[in-house]
Amino acid sequence: MKNEKLLLDILHDQVVPALGCTEPTAVAYAVAKAKELLGEDIQKLDIYVDRNIMKNGKEVGIPGTNEKGIKVAAALALVIGKSEYKLEVLKEVTNESLNEALKLIDKNIINLKLKKDADGLYIEVIASGKNNTSRVIIKKTHLNIVLLEKNGKEISKDDCDTKIENKASIRDRIREFKIADLKEFVDTVSLDKIEFIDEGIIMNKRMAMDCFKYNLGIGIGNMFKSEKEDIEHYAKAITSAASEARMSGHALPVMSSAGSGNHGLVAILPIAIIGENMNIDHEKIIRSVTLSHLVTIYVKSYTGSLSPVCGCGVAAGVGASAGITYLLGGTIEQIEGDIKNMVAGISGMICDGAKVGCSYKLAISVGAAIDAAKMAMKNIFIPDRDGILSESVENTIQNLARVSNEGMSATDDVILDVMMNSCN
Repeated sequence: MKNEKLLLDILHDQVVPALGCTEPTAVAYAVAKAKELLGEDIQKLDIYVDRNIMKNGKEVGIPGTNEKGIKVAAALALVIGKSEYKLEVLKEVTNESLNEALKLIDKNIINLKLKKDADGLYIEVIASGKNNTSRVIIKKTHLNIVLLEKNGKEISKDDCDTKIENKASIRDRIREFKIADLKEFVDTVSLDKIEFIDEGIIMNKRMAMDCFKYNLGIGIGNMFKSEKEDIEHYAKAITSAASEARMSGHALPVMSSAGSGNHGLVAILPIAIIGENMNIDHEKIIRSVTLSHLVTIYVKSYTGSLSPVCGCGVAAGVGASAGITYLLGGTIEQIEGDIKNMVAGISGMICDGAKVGCSYKLAISVGAAIDAAKMAMKNIFIPDRDGILSESVENTIQNLARVSNEGMSATDDVILDVMMNSCN
């Protein structure tokens, strides 16, 4: 297939392990890089983030701890963070390092502020020592460093081991394709080139199994698991359980999709569980999950890395549903119709930050994905021009993004204001 390499590059860039919620983790990554650039003890750390980073980092558990929030992630990055680990930057956390991090927070050297005029994902870290300062800026996607600075002097990529990328993310090049192209790629790419997708199935199932084993979270996954067990309930149980464990700070990585660990859970787990239960060939499962990732990335390229709407529903849920339809032998017409069914049904779910309650939103997304796929396999499609649907699936996705980015431009401000001012 033409441009097969580009799609493989996009997959390798967007489907990566992540330890903990990706928003505080991305801040920790920037802090670790600023610390390494500074080369001396940090006396003051100023962090500026956009409203979505602030929203998603407020109430989410930090892996390997019982603590929550961006400041804890930043303090841990000062103690043990290594930028080379990227979205697993905090994987070496211990009780001792946590105690050190909490002492740093008590010293009030970490200042977290909202960057109100930021357009899209934005993280800026300014580290000050006795003799030097360093500055790191991330934009658009969680690991996309666009500026490295020491003592006011910009550092070129030739002088460091970090890729500095000011142009559009490779993620957004997926817009060069149509959904039919993504299916053609999944149909024709040799299995050895996408076998790495299987790592995510193993990784994400492990997180769910730990939730069941150690009774993590608040019991949503176990509730679905204990109900009259059918494959749909079990798919919801596995996915929500993995999210509960992750949002609670369980110290295992998951395979992310389009910059989000929870997206990765939705994009991968329901397809794997349904495929295994139906004894579908494992190669078909891998190809189906691959399509799920690609559709998820496609949607996120338009809605943005973070948005007022829940990406687990309107991006990963859409991807999962397309993957389920493919798994069941759906045609391209059925896959495109399935995507429209999902956009018609789940597009109003808001994102009010990352937290353990997200696990219920994941369960809702999985249920909707299965229903939309079943409708599509029976050739039941929400009509074109019904609401925000368009004749083409690509335009439908763009309409969804416009509603989110333009129509709900004030929604994040209101959500964050409610979250920051709510009574305890």
